[in-house]
Amino acid sequence: SAASGNYNFELNKQFESTVLNDFGLENHMIQSPPPFPFGKTPEDSLKCRDNISLYSEHYGHRNFQMAYEPWREVFLNCPGAQQNTFIRGLVLVRMKLNEETDPLRREAWIDTLMMVYDKRIIYWGHNPASREGLVTGRKAVELSQLRPNNIQEVYEMTSRAVELEKKNTQADVLLVHMQSLVRLVDAGLKNTEEVLLVYDEVMNIIDHNLEHNAQDREYYEPAKTRVDNMFEPFASCENIVSLFTPRFQNNPEDIDLLERITSMLSNSGCTEETLFYNATNNLHRLKPGAESAFLMGRLESNAQRHEKAIEYFDQAVKLYESDRDKFRALMLMADISFRNLRQFSRARNYALQASALDPENGRPYLLIGEMYAATASDCGDNELTKNVAYWAAVDKFTQARNVDQDPAVQERATQLINTYRQYFPNVETTFMYGLSEGDVYQVECWINEMTRVRSRR
Repeated sequence: SAASGNYNFELNKQFESTVLNDFGLENHMIQSPPPFPFGKTPEDSLKCRDNISLYSEHYGHRNFQMAYEPWREVFLNCPGAQQNTFIRGLVLVRMKLNEETDPLRREAWIDTLMMVYDKRIIYWGHNPASREGLVTGRKAVELSQLRPNNIQEVYEMTSRAVELEKKNTQADVLLVHMQSLVRLVDAGLKNTEEVLLVYDEVMNIIDHNLEHNAQDREYYEPAKTRVDNMFEPFASCENIVSLFTPRFQNNPEDIDLLERITSMLSNSGCTEETLFYNATNNLHRLKPGAESAFLMGRLESNAQRHEKAIEYFDQAVKLYESDRDKFRALMLMADISFRNLRQFSRARNYALQASALDPENGRPYLLIGEMYAATASDCGDNELTKNVAYWAAVDKFTQARNVDQDPAVQERATQLINTYRQYFPNVETTFMYGLSEGDVYQVECWINEMTRVRSRR
């Protein structure tokens, strides 16, 4: 109705006036609850409590139309009474917005919705559930959906939210933050440098939550994939090196800068760049730790100094606190021992240590299976024993597929099973050596595994 449209405009003005004149508040977070939460006089207080009771009853029965007017009275006249006024208010104002068809009035309802967020911070910013960073993030996400062209405004909001929330920033806020920035770059309003810096910040927050916030993993995992996809056009080694080389030359011992350079180059696969080598060396000299030891391992590996690389990765394993990071280093140690040093028992030992840290990850078993297959012909001296290691290899590939739900691991395991089944001894060979299908068999040599006889069909 026309009336509903009019009082929407009035609501904005009247509430501003009430807040600023009566309470002397400005539009920023306050540190303690406002005075007179239910009104200045006993009459105000009684009226406020009546309206809270009335709108709450309608709201509880999901009769949002009837709840709106008494809620509005509470919102205008005693906003400090309950935090719920602002939480439920979002639902009620969204209802009005969704009912409205007139474009101008819809814009007014969007303004009102944004104001509910703002006033929640003013009146309840002292409460953790309504802290400025959290509420600003929610406001930004909603504004990005309602006014998708307000990119600059949304980006300023998400920037403020990330600044305040840091590692607590919610996944969808990080996503909108990155989306807005990329759109601003496309519009010529921001540059690639800011994308690089924001990407690094966002990925650090996402990785922290993937490691320490298991209950929200379902939100951060898809956010990570989408942020990576958005960053891909900007992620060239050339971009990163050209941005950070002058900074490194000006401040070669700035630890924060060194951490940023090494993190970004490592994550973007640019570990063969001279800048990566120089920054990593400086970082490990100035602030030796798990991550710098890991990066030194990458450097030594690139330089084909494989034993030295394993030494650094081993340091990293000892220094890392998280199993996820230890797993990553151990798998690199296993891979180098297998592919570069051809030290198979040692490689298997590292892979099994990694598996103990993450039993639901199939990659250690894939690697062990590949080792068995690679050494099969060296572990026998006849047409049977030169092929029995393939049984043990397929056992490991099957184990990888059984423990890991990752489709990529399952697909790789199936591919390897199908490849190496073809190398099983044939029926005539197993028969000639007195073996039957399903017999238990000990694979000797360095492998030393129990398996079962299977013939090539």
